[in-house]
Amino acid sequence: MDGMSGPHVIRGSVSLPEAELVWRFSRSSGPGGQHVNTTDTAVELRFDLARTEALPEVWKRRALERLASRLTDGVVTVRASEHRSQWRNREAAAVRLAALLAEATAPPPRPRRPTRIPRGINERRLREKKQRSETKRGRSAREWD
Repeated sequence: MDGMSGPHVIRGSVSLPEAELVWRFSRSSGPGGQHVNTTDTAVELRFDLARTEALPEVWKRRALERLASRLTDGVVTVRASEHRSQWRNREAAAVRLAALLAEATAPPPRPRRPTRIPRGINERRLREKKQRSETKRGRSAREWD
């Protein structure tokens, strides 16, 4: 649609292609008086993740794997109906979809490299433990007359 606020960037130079977005509108519930009964303000945005050419293959595989529970035949759907105007709901849906795809295509975190406990710290812990043990043994060994 002309007039939308520019391409919605997923990450880097990759953005959502307007040609691959499928919009559906319906009547929204909530406030609005008589206006709400005559206009289709709720927005449903569909993006065919399985067939898109806009994403690099690695990102696409990663997104399909991570969003598997949200997909219906490889299509991800986002709804927006929090605003009273269709325009603002369209913006909200597009931003939400871009954020969802950015999170789903993000590279996995680097694996954690386990750290070793320095020997000095371990020795100090054992020394303090032994001192505490001696203190307690000293209390019980004494005969109270």
